[in-house]
Amino acid sequence: MTPEELHKVAETELESRQQIDHTLCVCTAAGCVSTHSDKVKEALEKEIEKHGLKEKCKVKGVGCMGLCMAGPLVSVERTGALYQMVKAEDAAAIVENLGKPPVQRLLCDTAQPFFSRQKKIVLENSGVVDAERIEEYIAAKGYEALLEALTSMNPAQVIEQVTKSGLRGRGGAGFPTGLKWGTVAKARGDRKFVICNADEGDPGAFMDRSVLESDPHRVLEGMAVGGYAVGASQGYIYVRAEYPLAVKRLKDAIKQAERLGLLGHSIFGTTFSFNIEVRLGAGAFVCGEETALIASVEGKRGQPRPRPPFPAERGLWNSPTLINNVETFANIPPIIRNGGEWFAGIGTEKGKGTKVFALAGRVNNTGLIEVPMGVTLREIIFDIGGGIPDGKKFKAVQTGGPSGGCIPEQFLDMPVDYESLAKAGSIMGSGGMIVMDETSCMVDVAKFFMEFCMTESCGKCVPCRVGTKQMYQLLCKISDGTATAADQVMLEELCDVVKNTSLCGLGMTAPNPVLSTLRYFRDEFMAHIHDRRCPAGVCKIGKEQVATV
Repeated sequence: MTPEELHKVAETELESRQQIDHTLCVCTAAGCVSTHSDKVKEALEKEIEKHGLKEKCKVKGVGCMGLCMAGPLVSVERTGALYQMVKAEDAAAIVENLGKPPVQRLLCDTAQPFFSRQKKIVLENSGVVDAERIEEYIAAKGYEALLEALTSMNPAQVIEQVTKSGLRGRGGAGFPTGLKWGTVAKARGDRKFVICNADEGDPGAFMDRSVLESDPHRVLEGMAVGGYAVGASQGYIYVRAEYPLAVKRLKDAIKQAERLGLLGHSIFGTTFSFNIEVRLGAGAFVCGEETALIASVEGKRGQPRPRPPFPAERGLWNSPTLINNVETFANIPPIIRNGGEWFAGIGTEKGKGTKVFALAGRVNNTGLIEVPMGVTLREIIFDIGGGIPDGKKFKAVQTGGPSGGCIPEQFLDMPVDYESLAKAGSIMGSGGMIVMDETSCMVDVAKFFMEFCMTESCGKCVPCRVGTKQMYQLLCKISDGTATAADQVMLEELCDVVKNTSLCGLGMTAPNPVLSTLRYFRDEFMAHIHDRRCPAGVCKIGKEQVATV
């Protein structure tokens, strides 16, 4: 494909839209599909045909619109009306009201903070474009960043813009993206690789899945730009097999891009060639760690190895390898299009740009959000999230998945960035955010996440394999009322050992939920151990158990 042909595809798509009076966008991401949005889409199509409106009205599937708790969601493209909790039987009323005042009983308030307080960069196309049509992505400035990089910039200039942007890896560690790209570019090797880490395994997290389901070409474009910058010609997307819809749309997107010459040989008539393949993971949480992921891509058991050497120097098949996660690559196209300084103007001094979060748990507005770095937890939970349901009191928010910590009420006005979260005893992680209210027992919460880490440990190193099991057993004793003060001391000692001696990030961060709950909710641990009671009424501490202590 030539640059002229790319622009022609965009023009043709935009012109065809002008012929349509009304476009109904139905969310067909996994969340809404689980509530039968596919049946809603089918019903709308039948109603359009029934009313003889096929020439002037269109129904299309789009990606995640964000407010998952209100799905299925349907938007009317030109008017901006958004319908919530739509059922197939609502299709007739929606179609009959096209060009008229919207159906009030279904209307969702798009002026509410959930929508108005967000800033979308990664999610700018989510809920807008049809993820299964490359033409829609191209019409939304898709592949323009790749065109600009290949025809107007050399690899060093691309890396310079990424460095200027201040983008840090969105997979959790927050390593400067420009520095990583520069390291891979300088590394010596006969071949180099690019890997997109889409092995999203945190309980309650669905950020990467939603991006892949809603805007797969954006990730492919970011990977291709990365390949050009570091000198790689082959890319892999490592995605868990439990994401069948994301996998399907990724594979379809790759075929479409190859058909138009946007992936493959001599892209845009240049000397740069780049291919992408999908690799499926079996669901091992440890494969989110980059060296374990590399082993899995190579067909080996997914276990981490000591570092150095780092993957940037010796990664996939001992070759220099660039690894970033889905959200990191999704940020690349707008950075190249708008310039690194534009991106650096958003967020905080050390946390540039925006961050996508999966807001879940005991909060009214559960869903997918994107906010500037530096926004406070209070704004996220009480403004965008709509507060705690049923008049309950906020107790804590757990960030960073099983490796993160539980942050209490006293930190609600803390800005959300890498350094602030670390200071509070948690991490940014990939973006999971689970809200808890007064009905949550923090001992039980710590036990839940420790059981997850124990189960997901690959077993390669003793501190993680044995330590997480011992910690889980101690937490079980505390929750069932059979623990002593000595058990609590041993629990804290084990946290220190596992954190400082484990081989990889899974073991190093596994104690975080325990340490943070002990730090901020020690009184609940004391109540379980000394008073033989669970303040939240969650743990089943019985008289028979107390008698055996």
